[in-house]
Amino acid sequence: MSNFINAKSKIVESAQLLVKKGYLESTGGNLSIRIPGQEALAITPTNFDYMKMTADDICILDLQLNKLEGKLDPSVESGFHAGIYQVRPDVQAIIHTHQPFASALAIMKKPIPPMFDEQVRFLGRSVEIIPYAPSGTKMLINTIVRHVRNHHNAYILGNHGALCFGGSIENAINNVDILEKCSISYLLTLCSGEKAYTIPSIVREIAFNKLRTDQKRIERTVAVIIKE
Repeated sequence: MSNFINAKSKIVESAQLLVKKGYLESTGGNLSIRIPGQEALAITPTNFDYMKMTADDICILDLQLNKLEGKLDPSVESGFHAGIYQVRPDVQAIIHTHQPFASALAIMKKPIPPMFDEQVRFLGRSVEIIPYAPSGTKMLINTIVRHVRNHHNAYILGNHGALCFGGSIENAINNVDILEKCSISYLLTLCSGEKAYTIPSIVREIAFNKLRTDQKRIERTVAVIIKE
């Protein structure tokens, strides 16, 4: 039996949940989990129906994208997953979706301002736009890695979709939910022609500091596991 079965099974379970929630469709998007204590990740294969996926279909790669396990080709976006794990030790799971409302903002290139306490507490000070670059390219990897160093947990990819992180796959899924809620609220505000008011800056910073506290705790835990 694979040494990575828990991570593989969690990927399949999470992907199918995201399909049921309406955030993933057919073969679009991808998700990964960092392998505890190793410089490696579990990631969905390329061009494969999530609802037909089993644990055996999940790929295991090291952070240089060498395949450690798996019979299928990994997602074409594996490069930016590996890049994110290298620059963000707090990130333990990554979800890339083409979820409808966040994707609408991706087309409009509209970042989401800090509208809700919950948004800042879990996603970051704002949801920024990462400029467009073609899928599966080194340009996209470099662009994403450059932008995610600000410790936010959600981003909108210009003309592409959404990107969410978490300290666990469960946290990442929750952040996908929060992002879509915020996207809907912001789009409705934009359509109304009314001004979108933001939360006070002092509240924003308090909420963001709580997020950073969580991230630093995860970083310390990961460092201990790696040493062991």
